[in-house]
Amino acid sequence: MKKSIWHIPAKLAVLIMVSAILILSGCTTSKGEGFAIYLTKGDIPPAQMPALSHIDIEKQPLIGLSDIVTYYADTHHIALTASAYERISKLEVPVSGKSFVVCVNRKLIYRGAFMTPLSSYILDGVTIWKLPWAQQGPEVVRLELGYPSPSFYEGEDLRNNAEVMESLEQAGKLTTMSSATTGDKLPRSAKGYDLFWWTEDGQWQFTLITGTNRLKYLEEIVSNENIVSEDGWVHIHVVGVEAIETVLSRLPQNEYVGWVPLPQY
Repeated sequence: MKKSIWHIPAKLAVLIMVSAILILSGCTTSKGEGFAIYLTKGDIPPAQMPALSHIDIEKQPLIGLSDIVTYYADTHHIALTASAYERISKLEVPVSGKSFVVCVNRKLIYRGAFMTPLSSYILDGVTIWKLPWAQQGPEVVRLELGYPSPSFYEGEDLRNNAEVMESLEQAGKLTTMSSATTGDKLPRSAKGYDLFWWTEDGQWQFTLITGTNRLKYLEEIVSNENIVSEDGWVHIHVVGVEAIETVLSRLPQNEYVGWVPLPQY
């Protein structure tokens, strides 16, 4: 018996069938890019950012899921790959700020701006601070509220957007910071630790921070946020001599600690 000219191998028939189903259902095999941070097309100044629906973004994200090592849901710190952090470090940020937009599958979720601590501008949006010096240490940035402090931010905390959190969780990037108030041992630091001290309202204030080759900026030192991250970054602020003695008792044996008064910038 002659074979029909319409005879199709079984594997090819299955492939054609699956393709036809996808076309008819309007589906694609792409899952989308998920969470990403984009710069604005035309570099729109933060003060001139229009409504979200009218913001055009660049073709490629500045930071995508593949650039993120870990996103800490409770503090909104983002641990980046070395190449991604270098990309951020090379950004030229004017004192007026440099706009960005946080997206999920290119859908605009909220706007923000890179800011430099040298700026005297005020911003009520989400910010990423870009230090004017090269950071030597963990490749971490943070989505902050407002500039120069959270007191200038108004409204709902958009960083907790459900679509953002879901995208990061599905990509396996989402976690939380370890509690800095537990009695767990602190990690050993290649450059030791810096212990800053000052008085405020008649009380001794102390901040223990992982040592780096860079200067610490004032807002970083006086922040009362406690962090012990999975990548070894430590920032612990306490009040009182007894409290800091408890913190220091958690350090590895023979760990170096530099005793530093609060700098005056």
